Amino acid sequence: MSCFWFLLQLSYALNHINRKLMLEPKVSVNARIVVVGASNVGISFLETLIFCPHLKFNNLTLISTHGLPGKNPPDSKDRGFLIHSHCFNDKDYALMSLCSWVNVVVGKMTGIDRAAKHVVVSKGKKVPYDHLVLCTGQQYQVPCPTGADISQLQTNREVIHSCKQRYTGEVPTNLFNLSDDEDCLKAGHWLKENFINSHGNVIVYGNTIDIYSTAQTLLSLGIHGSRIHLVQPPLSSNVTCLNNNAIEKAVKEALSKNDVYVYYDSILAQWNEGDHPDPITCASFTTNTRPFKLQCTAFFNFSNKGVDYETFKAINDACLVYDGKLVIDANFHTNDVTIRAAGPLTKFSNIYYANEWTHSNFSSKEIGFQLAAAMLNLFDPTLEPVSEPPEDLDRLIPMYKGCKIQGGVLPGGYNYLHIFKPGISTRLDVQITQPNYGMEIITGDATKGNYFRIHVNQYSMVETITCLSKEPFPVSNYVCLFGQHERVLNNLCSRWKEGLIKDLYR
Repeated sequence: MSCFWFLLQLSYALNHINRKLMLEPKVSVNARIVVVGASNVGISFLETLIFCPHLKFNNLTLISTHGLPGKNPPDSKDRGFLIHSHCFNDKDYALMSLCSWVNVVVGKMTGIDRAAKHVVVSKGKKVPYDHLVLCTGQQYQVPCPTGADISQLQTNREVIHSCKQRYTGEVPTNLFNLSDDEDCLKAGHWLKENFINSHGNVIVYGNTIDIYSTAQTLLSLGIHGSRIHLVQPPLSSNVTCLNNNAIEKAVKEALSKNDVYVYYDSILAQWNEGDHPDPITCASFTTNTRPFKLQCTAFFNFSNKGVDYETFKAINDACLVYDGKLVIDANFHTNDVTIRAAGPLTKFSNIYYANEWTHSNFSSKEIGFQLAAAMLNLFDPTLEPVSEPPEDLDRLIPMYKGCKIQGGVLPGGYNYLHIFKPGISTRLDVQITQPNYGMEIITGDATKGNYFRIHVNQYSMVETITCLSKEPFPVSNYVCLFGQHERVLNNLCSRWKEGLIKDLYR
């Protein structure tokens, strides 16, 4: 029993100090730096500042709805609802020990007073700042039913204009919008208390990859597949969330074997036939042909991500330029010189003529590091002053090179990992047809759970790694392969062409 407890105990940090470290001079920075949002960008930013070897930041503050991440029990099934970005894990959070360096204010930002230079947090608390960093990201928003009357046999074509409206009514208690581990643990606890031993259905609504990880989590909690309904609205582009026909086929077969119902091109029309929505007892949907209605005890929403309304209101009331997202320049500046922002919350100004490119296209961990590097110029006396960029480069957005990662467990118990180059999403079958695509190396079969795909680009560099396996695999090892030349991998391409590689897992 004691051995079992030892395996499940929380990770921790061991701090070491010696004579050399004690005598090393450090420059104290007393500027009040306030970070809003414990996103991957925010954590990466704080990590970079804290471990700067010759600077000591004495006044770092993090404002977060649920405090610091990484404090929940490890190995919990309830944490599998959302796909993992693998920017940080529990061990990383423990080793950073942010609580030792950062003041944490638990709450949500509700206002920004630029004149008095303070942030208003829920319940009226004021947090003063000299430099404010906004990186709240985007969250799944409450879906707004179109209000279509399915008895009139309306189709998607007649209601598509109503899909982008913001929901302003009462939020049902059995509607779940999951954003982080805390939300996942609460949802898992609610299911165990109110759903698992009942006879109702759960609707999972959306078309992101999180619907598949949520379906697998529901199955692993002992919920029979016939009680799970995956309802997918129409795609906003021609790129699916998995973007791999072999993996999509394996996942669909797994859902079918577990008796999970899947509905395509379906738009939420009404809750409770238009009556009071709390709690949700049924939901109706329109399709391209005939509408349908489902009984509902729990509703998981993954249909649309956006900026939280209270965050938007705080930004807008502070007269920061907002155009669908918070507008920044290439150096993370908003229109207030003391306020910076980064991550999916933001977009580049229109003067860059790059509306398709946002921080969402890049690694959040790298974005946070570069944000910190840009701010260190203000505090680090060892750095030379940054000169203004030449005029011809002043309108170019920065391009980051770090890989993006998606990982989790999909229906069928498949361990999934996708490591890929940052950029604008394109259909895989279209990419392969390009003359400068390079080559792909595939071993195994997705349906058998031993699928491994490596894409080597035209410069012989590893650009994409995709794994689907019934067995766990060392994620950190595979991440290290990204960006490596194929010769570093023992002449991978030539050995593949010679038929010497049968299984990339071995």
